[in-house]
Amino acid sequence: MAEQPKGAAVILVDLTAAGSGPALAALLDTGESSRALLLALVDPGEDAFASLEPLKPADVITSAVPHELAYRLQRLAERYREREEQSQLQKDLSLLLELTADYAESLDVEALLHDVTRRLALQMDISRASLVMLDPDSQEGVIVASSDDPALKDRRIELARYPEIREVVRTARPVVVENAPNHPLLEGVHSAVAAQGIHAIAALPLPIRGQVRGVLLLRASGRRRTFAAREIDFLTTVSHATAIALRNASVLETVRGQTEREKSARIAAEEQAAALRTYRLFFANVGDGVAILDDKASVLSLNPAAESLLDTSAEQARGRHLLQLAQTVDDGVLMEMVSAASRGETRSNLDVQVQTLSGRYLTLSMAAAPLKDGSAATILSFRDVTLARKLADELRHTKDFLERLIDSSVDAIIAADMQGRVILFNKGAEAVLGYSSHEVLAGMTTRQIYPKGVPERIMAQLRSPDFGGRGRLSMCRQDLINRSGELVPVNMTASILYEGGREVATVGIFTDLRDRMQLERKLSDVETRLEESEKSAVIVALAGTAAHELNQPLTSVMGYAELLKRRLKPEDFAYRPVDIIYREAERMAEIVRKIGKITRYETKAYVGTQRILDLDKATSHEE
Repeated sequence: MAEQPKGAAVILVDLTAAGSGPALAALLDTGESSRALLLALVDPGEDAFASLEPLKPADVITSAVPHELAYRLQRLAERYREREEQSQLQKDLSLLLELTADYAESLDVEALLHDVTRRLALQMDISRASLVMLDPDSQEGVIVASSDDPALKDRRIELARYPEIREVVRTARPVVVENAPNHPLLEGVHSAVAAQGIHAIAALPLPIRGQVRGVLLLRASGRRRTFAAREIDFLTTVSHATAIALRNASVLETVRGQTEREKSARIAAEEQAAALRTYRLFFANVGDGVAILDDKASVLSLNPAAESLLDTSAEQARGRHLLQLAQTVDDGVLMEMVSAASRGETRSNLDVQVQTLSGRYLTLSMAAAPLKDGSAATILSFRDVTLARKLADELRHTKDFLERLIDSSVDAIIAADMQGRVILFNKGAEAVLGYSSHEVLAGMTTRQIYPKGVPERIMAQLRSPDFGGRGRLSMCRQDLINRSGELVPVNMTASILYEGGREVATVGIFTDLRDRMQLERKLSDVETRLEESEKSAVIVALAGTAAHELNQPLTSVMGYAELLKRRLKPEDFAYRPVDIIYREAERMAEIVRKIGKITRYETKAYVGTQRILDLDKATSHEE
């Protein structure tokens, strides 16, 4: 027998050798066998149990069957490993329960996180355990706690120097790096890792509301060379519990400073949380429904909120498949979430239509995450969003209807905020002004579509009670400026939109007057032409009447004048005056003839600014 069996896993005692009995008794007295497993080799027929009471039949092998020795030693080594693993599992569970209780009870988050990393480093026998929170808007992180330095907090680090953290963020899954100084993931930082004597790294995500908001980072040096699968499962559970604690701490900070009633409720919630000792109790009072599923998607437990939502009890649901409790239109959607969680992935904010056991139809917003804790595989949380989604659909339909109604209006409708930025520009406005709604909504203001000074005048009228009431502007004539810089005449009405008595926007409705004004011009031209036609008709009728009435006396004057000319000789004194009378009468007859042929109204200048009828032009088309 070895002289120093301290630290041995299996001790083989050869009782066939001389003096071995006292040596075995001394070994039993030292208590070394309480941790190691004993195997005694005795001679056939010897009663080894008469003198050595602690030995059992399974601890004895006779020298007659030496071929069994290797087998028995191998079995004892396996038993020793199983016993050590069970012992370590028990330690992990004890630490997990302690951490859960601390998370529920402690209000000093910074001290708690340092204590968590310190105990993890001690339990895992590693050089350092750290908690790193991530800034989603940059490439940096913040160390909030470290096992080896309680003062190390709020230190910013560049994620470019921590490829393992970037990989966790990318995959949202645990990352284990063995042989760190040569691992390809750490390319670029091998020398720094080797200088610190780091052999293995484990980085585990802290999922908060479906996003990786932090990382639990463990670095092993010295004797430890790797992390076992059991240890990674344990660390995954710790990271999830830590994430929940951080989320609750964030919520706690948010509600601080509210009303005394809210503070009292918070204190009561904290006192209630302090009584929680296990995950089942921790989730019992969560407002969302929570279901713990095994690897076959069968229910292990439900919290009270889940019982209420699914119209069942935890006892009735236990052992039943999830789809038996919540029938869905598409079973594949729900089962894909569960399958993803079993692969270590997280799914969140997925709406699923379900029918409960009582026949109720609900819309549940679901999230699934992996949970490696004994037989549990998945934690499924859900909340009822039926009313919220119904209201959202109704609001969307109403919005679509109003948008179609506004776009179908032939009038231009333009809305702007109180800084003048256009926020609504319908198709009627596009037709009137020539701009597209896309370019207007990209940053145009009302000052670009009104003449200078008009927006200020309109706002003054809207705020005055004299133009249709405060906040309203009755129909008025206005000009807009289109894309080509031309003035567009419109009729407009406008109003101010209020929210809680505060001005939030203005809206105007504009009717294009260009077609109407063009029609009015045409009507005016027609009226002018009609007046001229009426005037011409009067002149023509008057001319006809005058010609008819003047022809008879002129005919008589010309006849008598011609008769006198025939009776007079050219040398007579009266011949010349009679001839003049005859010629002037002929001239008057020609004028009367022209008057009778007038068909239109044409004038010419006379004395000063006066105008008289132009007989030649008024009758020229008859020539």
